[in-house]
Amino acid sequence: MGYSACIVAAGGGERAGGGTPKQFRTLAGRAMLSWSVERFANDPACEQIIIAHAADQARDVETCLKGVQVDLVQGGESRTASVRNALALAHCDHVLIHDAARPLLTQGLIDRLRDALSSHDGAAPALAVSDALAREDEAGVTPVSRDALFRIQTPQAFRTEPLREAFANAQTDFPDEVSLARAQGLDVVLTQGEEANFKVTYPQDFERAEQLLALPASQTPSVAVVTGMGYDVHRMEAGDGVHLCGVFIECPYHLIGHSDADAGLHAITDALLGASGLGDIGDHFPPSDDQWKGADSAMFLKHAVKIARDAGVRPVHVDVTLICERPKIGPHKVNMKHRIAEIMDLDPRRVNIKATTTEKLGFTGRGEGLAAEAIVTGALS
Repeated sequence: MGYSACIVAAGGGERAGGGTPKQFRTLAGRAMLSWSVERFANDPACEQIIIAHAADQARDVETCLKGVQVDLVQGGESRTASVRNALALAHCDHVLIHDAARPLLTQGLIDRLRDALSSHDGAAPALAVSDALAREDEAGVTPVSRDALFRIQTPQAFRTEPLREAFANAQTDFPDEVSLARAQGLDVVLTQGEEANFKVTYPQDFERAEQLLALPASQTPSVAVVTGMGYDVHRMEAGDGVHLCGVFIECPYHLIGHSDADAGLHAITDALLGASGLGDIGDHFPPSDDQWKGADSAMFLKHAVKIARDAGVRPVHVDVTLICERPKIGPHKVNMKHRIAEIMDLDPRRVNIKATTTEKLGFTGRGEGLAAEAIVTGALS
């Protein structure tokens, strides 16, 4: 399921100094706003980017976009008003609301928030308070317990319609969307935040952000690339059709297997489990277990996607090769791409289907069976 990203960039940023609103100040050679725009634009699941800006800043925003298509909306007098205006344009079922002043957003943080929305109305990244705390007033300094206290970051993620209703019912301004959502009774959960995802607020923060953005890829803690390979074979007999890569193909053949014998999805499942260091399909769905008899193999792949994400691996590309003399694969490639993309929550452009024969050699050449190979590339964060 895709999402809309709302970037709040309507503030003046007076505490940051420099005269220019901080979202437009140069950071590692680019306007700070452009870092967040690029992060969302590079996520295939992000279907829409909305930027809330001050009335006289539309031209400044446009200079930060570098060709990225966004929806612009004028912000309000407060953060609550700006987000309300941006939310009105969101057309996806989920929405992520982010501060333009947090330029070091990572894909892993986004993925954790989106996963949380499967069972909650909202989610926000948070970090436990580690420093000692105290309150100072006329009576002097009083220590404050830091137990169960957290620093809340952005993006803050929500199911769009419940958040819209919360905004419609809100009578006052709130410091952030979590505060507003909780005041209206929405179920919000905290996910793991990241120290690098700090808010650039004061002049010294620019130096810290510059240093982090200047780190070479080998030293950044955000993403590493992992790969896995999968291979599966099923015997073929006379029948009324075969399941391949999540698509049923009517033909005078049938693949023999404990489940629906979808060799394509089985190979992808094994490849993803391999990339995640989580064993193989037989470990999770033993063929000796009768509950999987005739099962839809999409269930296996969905399970692999979930536990891979729990292990910190986000699939980003799939390449499948189907090896068979029959049936003909070409007419079904597009449907296969879209079905795999749907199961794995990928852009269809990140799924590739190939088909080949063995020139009449071997068991596939004799039409006795079908084989599938798959390679899955993932991002480990």
